[in-house]
Amino acid sequence: FNKGAVVSLLLLLPALMAFAIDFTIRRKLQSQLSARAVPFVPKRHRLFDALMFSYCGLVCLLLLSVLGMAVYTSFIKLWPYNLTLVWDHYYFGLIQDGILESYFNSLRLAAYVVASGIVLIFGSAYLVEKTRGMEAARPVIRLLAMLPMGVPGLVLGLGYIMFFNHPDNPLNFLYRSMAILVLSTVVHYFTSSYLTAVTALKAIDNEFEAVSASLKVPFYKTFLRVTVPVCLPAILDIGRYLFINAMTTISAVVFLYSPDTTLASVALLNLEAEGKIGPAAAMGTLIVLTSTIVCILYALTTRVLLKKAQSWRQT
Repeated sequence: FNKGAVVSLLLLLPALMAFAIDFTIRRKLQSQLSARAVPFVPKRHRLFDALMFSYCGLVCLLLLSVLGMAVYTSFIKLWPYNLTLVWDHYYFGLIQDGILESYFNSLRLAAYVVASGIVLIFGSAYLVEKTRGMEAARPVIRLLAMLPMGVPGLVLGLGYIMFFNHPDNPLNFLYRSMAILVLSTVVHYFTSSYLTAVTALKAIDNEFEAVSASLKVPFYKTFLRVTVPVCLPAILDIGRYLFINAMTTISAVVFLYSPDTTLASVALLNLEAEGKIGPAAAMGTLIVLTSTIVCILYALTTRVLLKKAQSWRQT
């Protein structure tokens, strides 16, 4: 534990350097979206677009081939000796053995992480970037928001064990619960989501808040009617990012789960360690399928909501 703490502190140094660089560059940034902004429409270039499409298609094909082998293995009776197609790994390996409960725990975790993470992350970014006051606290909040990216998940999980498992800690009741898994996952992936929210908010001119204040419009009305619709693509991206990572995370939660809160990713790891390749591939297939469905729903939802909330982009 002591050596692990030393290594974790060393790993924080790049995060501190990145924060210093970000703090320096932040002063030179200007708002990209003013009250007179016009949406940028890129011009078509058939040859360049075709080459980029071919390149992206090749990368997608390679990735799908790797995933396809995992899906194929989940239907094989005994890889690589008996290639008979069966459903046994899904029924006997997951349902009958009670391991499928881990999959539903991951769905619960992902839903809680998305619901709480969006509010916490976007709310924090809005308070730091678009409100007045707390001038001394802003750099501290930005530094704390950058630190999770520099902390490995394993170190984060060990830190949670030593902090929440102490009997004198009033928050000890969170240990071995779903709440601590939600908290650790949100913190683990806080930085990337926070930077996405900050980038979206930086693109909005502060003129909107100034005009609202001069007209004595409550800040929450400006937030709900202007900020949220304009930043809706970023908010949806944050939700998708948090959901998929919550479904696949292992490093931090592997130290924090209990028999009642075992996750699909942890169950997959345990199945592979026991030599049960078929059930492990079946669980991996369920995770990939769920993430794919969420991405499709995200694309459809984004298309519908953007037409309603950002119709100004079409004018």
